[in-house]
Amino acid sequence: MRDCPHCAESFDTEVASLEHLRDDHPAEFGSVDERRLAQLGGDGDDGGSNTALLLGGLAVAVVGIVVVVTFFLGGSSPDTGGDAARTPSNVGAAHSHGTMEMVVLGDRVDFSREEYQLQANAFHFEGGDGQVWHGHAQGVTLEWAMASLGIEVTETSVTFDGTTYRDGDSEYAVSVTVDGQPVDPSTYVLQGAQDAAAAGSQGDHVRIVVTAA
Repeated sequence: MRDCPHCAESFDTEVASLEHLRDDHPAEFGSVDERRLAQLGGDGDDGGSNTALLLGGLAVAVVGIVVVVTFFLGGSSPDTGGDAARTPSNVGAAHSHGTMEMVVLGDRVDFSREEYQLQANAFHFEGGDGQVWHGHAQGVTLEWAMASLGIEVTETSVTFDGTTYRDGDSEYAVSVTVDGQPVDPSTYVLQGAQDAAAAGSQGDHVRIVVTAA
């Protein structure tokens, strides 16, 4: 259930919640909400059309999962291993928040930049905020989340801006932690707070750091 922050209404889906915000609280319905609603297939005027579009999008996602799983079972696998095939499910059925920090050789990656905003329905940054991440699906692994931003992260390496940094070699050290503990990005599923305001205290804090060895 999703509670409206402006009245006592509650909704079963994010689409219904956003449509309510658009129709009953237009002053609070910003461009980010509009884009998210459009991505979820809820930008039409007809409720049936919205539902059909949303179901169609989920069907495409299911087909994509089947194709990916079939590909990996067929014997081909990327350098990151078979777990890279893990894809989030039930997009729109969850809404969680946490925080993220990534520093490469002393330079903090600015996730507030447009290239990192609203890049995927299941996981994204939005509203020009580069700290609080939003999860809108079940089973979002850290590896998948970063891949949606164009960044490849494993337990021992980070590929960013065309360069791969590997931990343990003579040049670099790589640290991938959640709440201060090392994790395997391919299997770690992000956990977050339902309220974005509690992201920093209740949601996962992801920290990815590349330093010179």
